[in-house]
Amino acid sequence: MTPDQVRPWRSIERRKSRQISVGNVKVGGDAPISVQTMTNTLTTDVAGTVAQVQAAADAGADIVRVSVPDEASSKALKEIVAESPVPIVADIHFHYRRGIEAAEAGAACLRINPGNIGAPERVREVVNAAKDHGCSIRIGVNAGSLERHLLEKYGEPCPEAMVESALDHIRILEDHDFHEYKISVKASDVFLAAAAYQGIAEATDAPIHLGITEAGGLVSGTIKSAIGLGNLLWMGIGDTIRVSLSADPVEEIKVGFEILKSLGLRHRGVNIISCPSCARQGFDVIKTVSELEHRLEHIKTPMSLSIIGCVVNGPGEALLTDVGFTGGGAGNGMVYLAGKQSHRMSNDQMIDHIVEQVEAKAAEIDAREAEKVASATAAE
Repeated sequence: MTPDQVRPWRSIERRKSRQISVGNVKVGGDAPISVQTMTNTLTTDVAGTVAQVQAAADAGADIVRVSVPDEASSKALKEIVAESPVPIVADIHFHYRRGIEAAEAGAACLRINPGNIGAPERVREVVNAAKDHGCSIRIGVNAGSLERHLLEKYGEPCPEAMVESALDHIRILEDHDFHEYKISVKASDVFLAAAAYQGIAEATDAPIHLGITEAGGLVSGTIKSAIGLGNLLWMGIGDTIRVSLSADPVEEIKVGFEILKSLGLRHRGVNIISCPSCARQGFDVIKTVSELEHRLEHIKTPMSLSIIGCVVNGPGEALLTDVGFTGGGAGNGMVYLAGKQSHRMSNDQMIDHIVEQVEAKAAEIDAREAEKVASATAAE
């Protein structure tokens, strides 16, 4: 029996969508919700951009987007794609030649609005380039750059205008017999974005790229994104996500995964459950959690760790985690393994000890999964 069958109130039924490919990453259908970010280096700085892509990939990014504003960037893109460990999306605005060049350079996806890259024959050239080079396309509608005729029709950016814009762009691609596309309808206003996404989710079966655009800095943007994306994901809407922060792209990946982990939609790395601490704490919880977050960044295996300052909630939380530590008295606390009391450990040695326990548990889980895969392969 699955956890959702035991606890039906935790179940999320994802919207049924078509599946497309972004390089070797599947988006939509029954594929895991992918997490992506965008570089903020100059694309012509190949080494700097590749380093940023690699850092994002190390943090768990499935896809990374790179801006292609000029011909020099198109040339650099080819080198970036060749060195990237993940599929690269080329961000294209207005210049249809950049779209063609990006497809030729090996981009896995083009982020465009078909309606703003010129005459129909130019659109046809970009679509044909995407077909010829195996590119998918993301139609990126944004409340801040809606077409003038829609603003005149509706008076201001609104969900109806954004959905109409998206459907207009979809029609352009489908008129060219192109169906490998996904769609986004982003806004910096959470209410506007959520309503637009609900509207487009009902109007098409295309995979949906979720995002609250220009969300803000690390703290404010994280909160805004968690509210906007979290509610849509809870409704089952969303096949790939990007958290837009005025911060290091690695932070976007971390926040994206935390949003998905909190909803049980994606699992990667250690999920730390910790208390805010109070006068009852048996050790410095805040300092300990901060150090453990840093020390455990290398763990990719999905698992849980509870760090609780005292026995009020510590034992109960530890029952549900792979590894746990609950503060006690006399300078030591209790270590829990697989939900059960295991042994006591002094506070001054607990961080190193917990890291060792987590690493050992991760290795155990990985070995068990590898054995399952080997058994399944042998059975075939």
